Amino acid sequence: MTLVLAAHGSVDPRSAAVTHAVAGRIRRLRPWLDIRPAFLEKAGPSLDDVLADLHIGVVVPFLLADAYHAQVDIPAMIEASGSLVDQADVLGEDPALLSVLRLRLSEIGVSPESEGLGVLVVAVGSSNAAANARTSTVANTLSRGTRWAGAEVAFATGPQPSVADAADRLRARGARQLVIAPWFLAHGIITDRVAKYAAAHGIPMAEPLGSHNLVAATVLDRFDAATATTAQAA
Repeated sequence: MTLVLAAHGSVDPRSAAVTHAVAGRIRRLRPWLDIRPAFLEKAGPSLDDVLADLHIGVVVPFLLADAYHAQVDIPAMIEASGSLVDQADVLGEDPALLSVLRLRLSEIGVSPESEGLGVLVVAVGSSNAAANARTSTVANTLSRGTRWAGAEVAFATGPQPSVADAADRLRARGARQLVIAPWFLAHGIITDRVAKYAAAHGIPMAEPLGSHNLVAATVLDRFDAATATTAQAA
């Protein structure tokens, strides 16, 4: 069985590096699986090329949001390939990924006991309102059980609230200090734009989720769910 790890792709090599690093972690967790990284655009190998060389397998979208790429682009590529390939769910707002996000915050000195803290969870926006609504749940889940002033989701592209708007909301809720938690799998052009805003406003910024065993485990969870569904349907 083959697991195709299908990432968005970027001109920024840091993005592809994370995809390959996570693929490496998956290989170590399940050395008997055939793991093939692939990219929708701007990096290689392309998903089209990987699917052309594949007879059977599961495509796991290496994406956080269940939006256009997962709902339209990947299914169209699978159909065009003619391969016997299933598509798993996106990674989404998985509890394991929230744990990684908390770890990234801890690396810049944030703890659940940080009083007066406002956490800006910055994500990429989508034209899909339902996907944005699911992303917005990350802030409430992240702040649950903490002594923070609050957490707000902001979108670096597309819909509101913007990073500046969410920062104003947190200050209005009593936040005396702000930090940025990027809800991204890897660095790229958009996170660089967020980092520039953070530096200009003196706001500490954590690292993206990046390569971590919990990220790899979440990919495997999606793969397992897809293969179990296929087995039940057979």
